Amino acid sequence: MEKVPMTAGGYQALDEDLKRLKTIERPAVIAAIAEARAHGDLSENAEYHAAKERQGWIEGQIADIEDKMARAQVIDVSKLSGTQVKFGATVSVIDEDTEEEAAYQIVGEHEADVKSGKISISSPIARAMIGKETGDVVEVNTPGGVKAYEIAKVEWI
Repeated sequence: MEKVPMTAGGYQALDEDLKRLKTIERPAVIAAIAEARAHGDLSENAEYHAAKERQGWIEGQIADIEDKMARAQVIDVSKLSGTQVKFGATVSVIDEDTEEEAAYQIVGEHEADVKSGKISISSPIARAMIGKETGDVVEVNTPGGVKAYEIAKVEWI
C-alpha cells in the first residue's frame, strides 16, 4: 500500500468532507430515494434514478476519501525546517522573464489548489524545486516554453 503524503491541514479537510458526506449527504439521498419509491413505478421514475445515481456518486466519494485517509502519511509542516525545498515548504519564487513574484506551498496531490498557492508535489514546478535552495534558479518546461524561476525564500509555515 503506497503512502500518500499530505499536510495536517489537508488531512483535516478530508476528515471534514468525509463527515459531511456521511452525516448530511448520505441520509439526504436515502430520504430522496424513499420518497421517489413512494411515487410508484420505478422503471419510469426519473427522481428515483437521479437519487440512485447521486447515491452511487456519494458512496464513491466516501470510499475514495477513506482510502486516501488510510494511506495518509501526515506531515506536520510546523516541525520541519531547513534551507532546502521539500514537501510542505512554502517557496517564494521570482519569474526571471517578468520579475513577477509568487509563493507556492508544496502539498499532496489531493490538496493542490493553484489559486490558493498550493501546488502538488508531483507538479513539474514542484519537482524542479525539490532539493534546491534560496538563490538557485530552476527551469520548468511549460506549454508556453521553458520558464526560469529564482528561488527567493524557503519557509516552513
